[in-house]
Amino acid sequence: MTATQATALDTLEEVAARIRSHVVDMCAGPEGGHLGGAFSSVEVLTALYFSVLDVDPRRPDDPERDRFLLSKGHAAVALYATLAERGFFPVGELSGYGRPGSRLMGHPVRAVPGVELPTGSLGHGLALACGFALAHRSAGRDARSFVLLGDGELQEGSVWEAAIAAASLRLDRLVAVVDRNGLQLTGATDRIAPMEPLADRWRSFGWAVREVDGHDAAALADHLAAAPWEPGRPSVLIARTVKGHGLPFLAGRAASHYVTLSPRNHARARAALRTTETAG
Repeated sequence: MTATQATALDTLEEVAARIRSHVVDMCAGPEGGHLGGAFSSVEVLTALYFSVLDVDPRRPDDPERDRFLLSKGHAAVALYATLAERGFFPVGELSGYGRPGSRLMGHPVRAVPGVELPTGSLGHGLALACGFALAHRSAGRDARSFVLLGDGELQEGSVWEAAIAAASLRLDRLVAVVDRNGLQLTGATDRIAPMEPLADRWRSFGWAVREVDGHDAAALADHLAAAPWEPGRPSVLIARTVKGHGLPFLAGRAASHYVTLSPRNHARARAALRTTETAG
């Protein structure tokens, strides 16, 4: 089943709403989760898995598949919810997140169907995606390699080493997405390490660059489906997002980085999501 077929009965917004609901439930478990950065990346993951990526849940190891790496691996709860909704494993398994015996750990692991590599040690995902892109090219495949980076993660020097390599190797089947929510664990990214003008920085490293509202799933899908945007250049899409998007009591706050929702806040979150869904 292609991504287009997967959304035949549901809009991208409806899928994203279900993914958010799963994330809230997981973050209400005993281990909690990185809710803020998960919520800022939901539409990116929805667009990829339900409109762009050439993947088949029935054949998760198909050598011809597109590859996706969640470099910001702490947002694993969003990836797990997306993979479950896409059919890689039963949705019911999400309820065991973070519990003894569950394969759904705090960061993605290869034991989970659809997870390409363990991630979460920040700064490594782009280099790994370069490796996938090189492997595809060497094998004569047209598959693309996608990677989602956090904006705080861009403070890692290894990201820019990989960016140089990707441009030098002309990896135009490589696509990076930056979740530009402006916050990291200790506060605003631009207070800790200013990055703007971010688009110009990527261009100076030889990348084709676009920017988009990171909570507009349809626009994200259009941009990502069109890559590569320039022959011989890797592509990076800067997605302008809000950490904790959709939850008024957490949105835009660094405190949303990692939370264990109390029963009261779990109920507040579920109510907020229902209100948003109804308004939409």
